[in-house]
Amino acid sequence: QVQLVESGGGLVQPGGSLRLSCAASGFTFSIYRMGWYRQAPGKQRELVAQITRGSSTNYLDSVKGRFTIARDNAKNTVDLQMNSLKPEDTAVYYCNACWLNDYWGQGTQVTVSS
Repeated sequence: QVQLVESGGGLVQPGGSLRLSCAASGFTFSIYRMGWYRQAPGKQRELVAQITRGSSTNYLDSVKGRFTIARDNAKNTVDLQMNSLKPEDTAVYYCNACWLNDYWGQGTQVTVSS
């Protein structure tokens, strides 16, 4: 059974930091491209950060220099370190695994507000 379980969301003040973590199971994690997406109310889901099986990364322009994605193939986890958070980062963040199949986590809420 495939599972992607996100954790680490919450409420943080502008300028603060959060670290999201996604624990994967039920598939061969190391060969999948892993990503973090987000969806704000009334908006489409968008790709925030992605890391290939070779650990190449790409980021949404608005988070470059603030967010860092990293994977640990030994632990089957992918993390998203988010620094200098802004109110516009508020969204539900989803973990994604993509290769022959496309898997999604249930999402974790991130709210940036004073």
